[in-house]
Amino acid sequence: MPLNVDDCRAAWRNWMRCLGAGLVLLGSVSVLAAQGREVIVVGGDHQYPPYEFINEDGKPDGYNTEMTRAIAEVMGIQVEFRMGGWEDIRRQFDQGDIDIVQGMVQSSARQQRYSFSPPHAIVHQSVFARKGAEPILGLADLSGKSVIVQHSGAMHDFLNHQQPGAGLVLVDSHADALRLLASGQHDYALVANLPGLYTGKALELSNIMPVGRPLGAQHYGYAVLKGNEDLLAQFSEGLAILKNTGRQQAIYDKWLGPLENQSVSWKQLGMAAAVVSGILLLVLGGIMIWNRALSREVARRTEAQQLQQQQLIQADKMTSLGILVSGMAHEINNPSSLLLLNLPLLKDAYQDAEDILEAHYQQHGDFSLGGLSYSRMRDEIPSMLDEMLEGTQRIRRIVDDLRDFARQEPTNCRDHVDLNTVTAAAIRLVDRTISQSTHHFSVIYGDNLPDFEGNAQRIEQVVINLIINACQALSSPEQAIQVRTAYLPVDRKLILEVRDQGQGIDPEHVSRLSDPFFTTKREQGGTGLGLSISFSIVSEHGGTLTYDSIPQQGTCVTLALPAHQRNSDS
Repeated sequence: MPLNVDDCRAAWRNWMRCLGAGLVLLGSVSVLAAQGREVIVVGGDHQYPPYEFINEDGKPDGYNTEMTRAIAEVMGIQVEFRMGGWEDIRRQFDQGDIDIVQGMVQSSARQQRYSFSPPHAIVHQSVFARKGAEPILGLADLSGKSVIVQHSGAMHDFLNHQQPGAGLVLVDSHADALRLLASGQHDYALVANLPGLYTGKALELSNIMPVGRPLGAQHYGYAVLKGNEDLLAQFSEGLAILKNTGRQQAIYDKWLGPLENQSVSWKQLGMAAAVVSGILLLVLGGIMIWNRALSREVARRTEAQQLQQQQLIQADKMTSLGILVSGMAHEINNPSSLLLLNLPLLKDAYQDAEDILEAHYQQHGDFSLGGLSYSRMRDEIPSMLDEMLEGTQRIRRIVDDLRDFARQEPTNCRDHVDLNTVTAAAIRLVDRTISQSTHHFSVIYGDNLPDFEGNAQRIEQVVINLIINACQALSSPEQAIQVRTAYLPVDRKLILEVRDQGQGIDPEHVSRLSDPFFTTKREQGGTGLGLSISFSIVSEHGGTLTYDSIPQQGTCVTLALPAHQRNSDS
């Protein structure tokens, strides 16, 4: 096959490139051999982020460090990092203890002593000041000011040469300069822009900011002492490879891209337009959400008004019931009082006549008394009188409970109330409903319960409602109901539990028990207001009403009320 001229030229160029790289590598090896080293010592500032610094793990890191590692990789060389204060690194570099510095700003004064690689970054020097300070337009504005700079840094060398008339304060690092400025000392700090921004953000120095750039862009790259250009050529070759492959740009974007101020681009304009469009969509969405929220609020208030109307109707019924009960209580109390007055007298009279009747029985034998034999009646009459007296007293208690329950009291009444007393009164009022619903009703009263502060009548209404609901949940008289009161010292809460073995509540209904007009007994005439009103009353007393229910197994309702602090602590 005939040879192509272009292929020959390309092969020649590749061969010459390989030959040049080999010569550079040979020169570097000879340099290292002459110096007696196998590893190139690379110097850097230990506090110059994001270019170079010691990270939290105590290892060299940053843009310069990653560039050096990449060059060492593509060039097949070994490097050793030596990080420290810049003044110390400069001293070791000048003495020849460090072979190459991975980041140094170029200047005409430094070029007399050092040789520089092509720049791998551009550095801007900025003047930082505390918020409210005057901006700096040029070095002349620093005359007569106290300016903090890094010892042996680029600006230290520059200001020594220019002599702007500023009082220089030398520190070891940019971080020290910014911390000193933020503490209120001295007028300005002259540091590199990106390291200054990076350090200020990392240290959360919110009271300082850049106020000017007195100098133009400065080239920043590798540097060696004069006479060590062979080593510099090797790093320059590696830098060129990184730039041509795009790897240098990737490292640059990783460390320096997020901190640089970029001009407005079409992409940014598009993003801004997208943001504005998004804001408009959010506004429109907010209007729609507001309309829906307004509709829900109207529905909620309408429902609240309906609830209030039903509560007023219920209150009117209770008022009428109170008047009726008061009249009935008066009529019932009259004969009850007569019985309570006469029964003890009859019992005393029978005891006085008992000796005479017994003597007559011993002399003449058994005789008739009230249609029954005396031998039977002498044991029955005392028990009959005791039962009549006990029944009359129970009538009196029931009437008093009804009258107390129906009495109209202010809703804001705040008495000290005993939970056991309220529970006992509620049970007496619904005793007939309990006896018709279950044969297994039990009550466990807690001992020495503290009082709670509130309205006894309204809490009694809640307890009655809970017990009646438990009775209605039973499907057989053999199913049990248990009522228990207790005190929880840790929570300082009084609790009342009403536990039944009824049909339970479906899980989807538990969360709706407090909703007005929600009821599962609509066909039996339920209105769904009982529990809603109970929840409202308990909430007014600072308590809670919780349900724990398993369908077909039963329900436990827990009423919790805050105990009165003085009594609960005694």
